[in-house]
Amino acid sequence: MNEQLVAKPAISLIGVAARTTNAAEAGPDGQLAKLWQAYFASGIAKSERVSNGHMIYALYTDYESDASGAYTTLIGHERAVGQADTPAGLELAEVPEAKYKVFRTQKGPVYEVVAQAWGEIWAYFDQASLERAYTGDFELYDGRTFDPEHAEIDIYIAVK
Repeated sequence: MNEQLVAKPAISLIGVAARTTNAAEAGPDGQLAKLWQAYFASGIAKSERVSNGHMIYALYTDYESDASGAYTTLIGHERAVGQADTPAGLELAEVPEAKYKVFRTQKGPVYEVVAQAWGEIWAYFDQASLERAYTGDFELYDGRTFDPEHAEIDIYIAVK
């Protein structure tokens, strides 16, 4: 897994959201698969309310504590400049300016490589002197070139 450090400005995202935990996602009560279905059904990528509709964010934010606590996941896009309202069924999330450790997954089936990468990320931060900020982490998908069977995803983890 490739990794690097980058600084990113604050972003405003709009999309579908759910509150969950990693423990819930490991069992039959996981919500993330349903959240992805809701995202694709929403048609938000083609909305005038978003910019760069080809760039899909899977944001993890509003952390209760750390990787073991509850968090909110929002799947969506950058909100277009000048769009103040949030349509029914969608939510808004503000991600502060931050420094990120960027991890790139292996290439392969999306659900496998993303799950494997998160396992490696958790193990990395268990050992690293670098600390997670828990202000907003995200997976970034480029819809123009996305192939679910041969995916390679960047995962941005906010660090202190």
